[in-house]
Amino acid sequence: MIKIRELTTDDAPALQRIYSGASLKYIERRALSIDEAVDLVANTLAGARAEPRDRWAFGIAADDDLLGMVRLRRRTERHATLSYLLREDSWGRGYATQAVACMLRHAFTTTGMTSIGARHHPDNTASGRVLQKNKFIYRGTRAGWPLYDLHKPNSGTP
Repeated sequence: MIKIRELTTDDAPALQRIYSGASLKYIERRALSIDEAVDLVANTLAGARAEPRDRWAFGIAADDDLLGMVRLRRRTERHATLSYLLREDSWGRGYATQAVACMLRHAFTTTGMTSIGARHHPDNTASGRVLQKNKFIYRGTRAGWPLYDLHKPNSGTP
């Protein structure tokens, strides 16, 4: 069982570990130095205090071990995009599926979003399964990347 939680300044070493190795294979980012991880925490905490808020980023934790991050970024007043990343030694245990479900509950109950979009690297089929398990609908590809979306239940949008 996982939970999503706000980051703390103590999370920088764990984030450095998350943003390294095979975890970066499918994202457009290089490994973080410890200083960059500290900056990521600071920027995330600053974003949490912004008004109006346009980004939500939470750590994914199991038994107090920070395993990844899940993020939501506002694109329009009622639409956001979702992303997530897990440390490679935590893959295949359902943590990403659970974290996405937690973020969707947050998005649809707290942020005012009525639709969420997501994409995944074409070679990362496991990430596509995470989205499908959370009821995202495949909508085609753009520049080779599979695209998905999900509308708030009972929002009246197909």
